[in-house]
Amino acid sequence: MQTSIKLKNMQFFAYHGVLPQEKIAGNNFVVNIEFTADVSKSFETDNMADTINYATVYDLVKAEMSVPSELIEHVAGRIFSKIKKSFPQINVLEVRVAKLNPPVSGEVEASEIIVRD
Repeated sequence: MQTSIKLKNMQFFAYHGVLPQEKIAGNNFVVNIEFTADVSKSFETDNMADTINYATVYDLVKAEMSVPSELIEHVAGRIFSKIKKSFPQINVLEVRVAKLNPPVSGEVEASEIIVRD
């Protein structure tokens, strides 16, 4: 039995961007993670060992968000790879990284990259 688990709207302040000002001033980012895995054993056991600890997933995301990158594509790819490597029981994974108020010549709420398998 497949179960979906989501970590929604994780907020981070980080220094990702191509422009020099982004590397100095930083920006706000929102990360969303969704994955599916068979964690049905935990329905009966009530044991953390039988599911995927989403606090650990959060910590992986937080660690990758703290490493500056020029591209949010690079950040999202690193997050995706770390989660897949740490939790091979995940069948489907989606990682979304959004940069709020990106520096463009107009009003844009966010730019977002979505990586999924």
